[in-house]
Amino acid sequence: MKIRATSTPLFSLTSLLIASLVLATLSGCASRGRDDGLSARRAALVDKGLAQVGIPYLYGGASPAEGFDCSGLTHYAHYQAGLVIPRTAADQKRAATPVPRSRLQPGDMVFFKTGPDAYHVGLMIDKERFIHASTSDNRVRIDRLDTPYWNRHYIGAGTYLR
Repeated sequence: MKIRATSTPLFSLTSLLIASLVLATLSGCASRGRDDGLSARRAALVDKGLAQVGIPYLYGGASPAEGFDCSGLTHYAHYQAGLVIPRTAADQKRAATPVPRSRLQPGDMVFFKTGPDAYHVGLMIDKERFIHASTSDNRVRIDRLDTPYWNRHYIGAGTYLR
């Protein structure tokens, strides 16, 4: 089957230029984050985590309806932001791309060893604070990373974001 070109070269060139401008404009909009400089995915992840503040702590919990444990919270926030990650804190740490503490960003995960076989995880919301499901307060809450307790138990950070 033969296809005939029915448009003039000038019309084709004009159409190509317009399509290129539209795509460039749309791709710029898609890649822009919020005014605070966060990528859209990082912003969504942090927002999903922050929306859970005050939800009760529940060992094994993984939803706002039932409550959260620490890794249930990070798993849920990532899922709501379009990312699937492992369920337990230890598995989340193993599978995440390591991030140096000095380069933490909102949406990165921070990991702690709180007992011989106990791991804890939280989600950074800015350069100083993280959100986590706390057993000490029995709810999802925000804490500062630089407190003596969290400094003593800190074992690393990682991310599932690029």
